Amino acid sequence: MGEVLKSLFTLLFILLAVPAFASGGGGHEIHDLTGSVLGILALIIFVGAYSLVIMEEQLHMRKSKPVMLAAGVIWVLVAFAYKHIDPSGPHEAIKHNLIEYAELFLFLLAAMTYINAMEERNVFQALRSWLVSRGFSLRVIFWLTGLLAFLISPIADNLTTALLMGAVVMAVGGSNQRFVVMACINVVVGANAGGAFSPFGDITTLMVWQKGMVDFGEFFALFLPSLVNWLVPALIMNFMISKETPQALDEMVSMKFGAKRVMVLFLCTIVTAVSFHNFLHLPPAAGMMLGLGYLGMFSYYIKRKEHAALMADGPMDMTSEESHHGFDLFRKIARAEWDTLLFFYGVILCVGGLGQFGYLAMASQAMYTGLGPFQANVLVGILSAIVDNIPVMFAVLTMEPHMSHGHWLLVTLTAGVGGSLLSIGSAAGVALMGTARGIYTFGRHLVFTPAIALGYAASIALHMWINASHFH
Repeated sequence: MGEVLKSLFTLLFILLAVPAFASGGGGHEIHDLTGSVLGILALIIFVGAYSLVIMEEQLHMRKSKPVMLAAGVIWVLVAFAYKHIDPSGPHEAIKHNLIEYAELFLFLLAAMTYINAMEERNVFQALRSWLVSRGFSLRVIFWLTGLLAFLISPIADNLTTALLMGAVVMAVGGSNQRFVVMACINVVVGANAGGAFSPFGDITTLMVWQKGMVDFGEFFALFLPSLVNWLVPALIMNFMISKETPQALDEMVSMKFGAKRVMVLFLCTIVTAVSFHNFLHLPPAAGMMLGLGYLGMFSYYIKRKEHAALMADGPMDMTSEESHHGFDLFRKIARAEWDTLLFFYGVILCVGGLGQFGYLAMASQAMYTGLGPFQANVLVGILSAIVDNIPVMFAVLTMEPHMSHGHWLLVTLTAGVGGSLLSIGSAAGVALMGTARGIYTFGRHLVFTPAIALGYAASIALHMWINASHFH
């Protein structure tokens, strides 16, 4: 593993400039400070922080802590670097980055709150008992959760889907850590692959669609390459999954009062978020927060009904947390995975700060002019696994290199599925690291990276073959 990390760090030092946010995010001019002492120092700080994230399992330190510290220090360096050349530039740029983070934060917060609410209402426990009662083996459950992740993510987005399927995997897998790890990897790959052929499946595809690089219907040309991207590693891992059937529960678990309506509200929230973007041209995060308002009002109804039943019929089937407080929306919000939410803050602000030192123009010249569009777009997918596909796609859209329609579809595919190569490469992977804390980790995902890379290569090859007409 030491050689792998060494290679990653070498690649970071040479190519990290690519995942910079939109050039001049606040509309100001970006100055070339790539060779300055402050620029190099910022790069070293970020690599150091990410090395601590990668070693989270060994250090037992939350991944958000080093990147939050690095983000603050990097923006101090940006402010000093621009002090005499453009004093207002950093202020406008960081505001732009904060807006980008706010949208992601609110989207995540609403999704996590719904997941917590459904968990408290015994939705996943009931699903687990149903799966066990049907006599499904772990191998069948592995395929079911992966397939559902692939099919749901084009509608619900890959992050929400991964959170949902990850909760099912944890409920079904129980103490079988080997199964949980491989099933989580399968869910991450499936969710990212499913999100790549839909404008609503991933934030990066949304950006490509909004920018007008790919029309709505053209995304579906990526369906088969995305399917192959998931199937190849799933088939490889299939033979490592036990055929054993999880031990049956002593009794069936019933969902609590209002559980089905919470699920319906979650679906309505997803539809609302999609509609906000598609029809109102508003950020999906605003739709998610409106959906959180649905849950807020319904939680009041649940609380009143359960309190009335408690007074009339005695204690109900409630956890110790709920027995005194009832169904409280704010307790569900408090249980959100804050380490994950703050980790995204650190990453976005870090790469946003690095973007202000002028690495973007250098990267564009080196990649799309020096390497050519095919090699550059394949590299974009690899880089999105190291940092995150969102800032990588921001960089590409800002560069706006001159290339064929087929290559725009290719970069949409690679940026969407490339994040599966590492657990920290996508929102789905980072979220599941929080859900299955201590079980699904960076190191355990890395063991299966060769199988995922094989699927990555196969999806690219299939796209180049079946969509050859788009490259003219």
